[in-house]
Amino acid sequence: MTAPTGPHAIGDDAEDLAAFEQEFSAPTTPGAAAPAGRTPLVIKLLVAATFVVILNETTLVNAVPRLMTDFGISESTAQWSLTVFMLTMAAVIPVTGWFLQRVSTRSAYATAMTTFTAGTLVAALAPTFDVLLVGRVVQAGGTAVMMPLLMTTLMTVVAAEDRGRVMGQVTLAMSCAPALGPAVSGVLLHFGSWRLIFAVVLPIAVLVGFFGFRQLENVGEARKSPISWLSVVLAAGGFSSFVYGLSKVGEGEWTEPALLIGGGVVLIAAFAVYQLVLQRSERPLMDLRTLKHRNFAVSLVLMSAGFMAFLGSMLLLPLYLQNLRGLSELQTGLLVMPGGLAMGLLGPQVGKVYDRIGSRPLVIPGSVAMVALLFALSRIGTDTPYAVILALHVALMASLATVFTPVFTIGLGDLAPQLYSHGSSLLGTLQQVAGAIGTALLVVIMTNRTEQLAEDGASSADAFVGGLQWAFAAGAAIGLVVIAMALLLPSKVAAPEGAPAAH
Repeated sequence: MTAPTGPHAIGDDAEDLAAFEQEFSAPTTPGAAAPAGRTPLVIKLLVAATFVVILNETTLVNAVPRLMTDFGISESTAQWSLTVFMLTMAAVIPVTGWFLQRVSTRSAYATAMTTFTAGTLVAALAPTFDVLLVGRVVQAGGTAVMMPLLMTTLMTVVAAEDRGRVMGQVTLAMSCAPALGPAVSGVLLHFGSWRLIFAVVLPIAVLVGFFGFRQLENVGEARKSPISWLSVVLAAGGFSSFVYGLSKVGEGEWTEPALLIGGGVVLIAAFAVYQLVLQRSERPLMDLRTLKHRNFAVSLVLMSAGFMAFLGSMLLLPLYLQNLRGLSELQTGLLVMPGGLAMGLLGPQVGKVYDRIGSRPLVIPGSVAMVALLFALSRIGTDTPYAVILALHVALMASLATVFTPVFTIGLGDLAPQLYSHGSSLLGTLQQVAGAIGTALLVVIMTNRTEQLAEDGASSADAFVGGLQWAFAAGAAIGLVVIAMALLLPSKVAAPEGAPAAH
C-alpha cells in the first residue's frame, strides 16, 4: 500500500472515514437500501449466525455409532437424533412468516439464538438419549427462524440491482455449512466423544448471539396480527407427518409410511384451504398469494427439484465412499468438503455476475451442467479414482451455485415487500420437504435396484454400485425439471412498488 499523495489525499481519507462511520453507526431506516457494492452489517451478522446454526444440522451424521454405544440403543433409534431435527424444522418454518412480521429484527434474532444456544446446552449435558432429542428439538426451533429472517431482511435492505451479490454471500451459509458439518464432526470425534461437538458449538453460538445482538439494528416495522392456532396445528402436523413418513420409506412394510404420508398430505391440503379463507380477513399464517407471482412460483418449483437432486446426491456419495470404498467418516467428510466450499465461495461471484447479466446466462447452462454431472456420477464403478470423484463433485457443486443464487434472488425479488417473510417461509418449508422427498426417493431406488441385482446373482459390490448408478440417474432425471423451469425464468425482475431503491 502506498502513502497518500497529492493535496487532497488527507481530505479524501477524512471523507472515506466519515462515510464508513455513517454506514456502520447510523441506525437502519425501515426499508432503506444499503449503498450499492456494500453488504449491510445486519446481513453480515445474520449470515454468520445462520452459518453456525445450519452447520449443526449435519454434525451428528458421523456420531450415530457413538450414540448407539453410549446409550445402548439401536441404529434406527439413534437416527432420530437427525430425523427429529428435520421434523422440527418442517413443523416450525411455516409459522416463521407470521412470527417475523409480528416482532422486530432484534427480537427475532434474540429468540432464535437464545433458543438454539439453550438446545445446544441441553444436548451437551444430556444424561439420556431422550434428553438429547429434546435438545435437538430446541436447537432446530432456533435454526428454523434464522434462514427466513436472513432472507426477509436481505430483501428489505438491499436494492434490487445489488441483491445477486449479497444473495451469493448467503450461499456460504446455505451450502458450506451442511458440507462442513460431517467433516467438522469427524475431526472432533477423532479427539473426543459426541458431546465435544456440542461443547465446541456452544461458546461459538453464545459469542455470535451476544455480539450480533449488540450490533444488530431493527429493519422494517413490526405489525400486530392475531395467530390462527388451527393453522399452526395443521401446518405442524401436516408437514412433520409428511416428512417423517418419507424418512420411513424403504425401512420395511409400506403401511406405516403410506399412512403417515397420506395423513400429512390431507393436513397440508386442509392448511392450504384454510389459509385461503384467512386471506379474506388479511390474517393468514402463510400467505399463499405469493404463488400468484409467476416468477416466484417458477423459482419455487425449480428450487424444490434442485434440492431434491442436491440433497439426495449428498447422501449417496458418502454411502458409496464408506460402505463400498471403506473410507472413514473423517476421510469421507474431507473428500466431499471441497465441493461444498466451492459452492459457497462461488456464490458471491455468481451473484455479482447475475447483477450484471441476469439469470438466464447462468441458470440455464448451470442446470444443464448439473444434469450432465449427475449422469456422469451414475457411471462410477467399484474402482473409480478418487480424483475423478472429487472433480465430479466439485463441478456439480459449482454448477449448483450458478443455479441457486440467481433463482433465490429472482424468486423473492418478484414479491411485494409485505410478502417477503411469507415467501421466505414457504421457500424454507419446501426446501425441507423437497430434501426429504429426494433423499427417500433416491435411497428407495438404490435399495430396490441393489436387491434386484443381488437376486440375479451379482456380487454384493456390483449390486451396490448398480443401485447407486440408478439412484444418480434418477437425480439426473429430476434435474430435467430444473432445466425446464430455468427456460421459463426471465433474465431479471423489476422491483415491485415499495421495494428498497438504490442509493
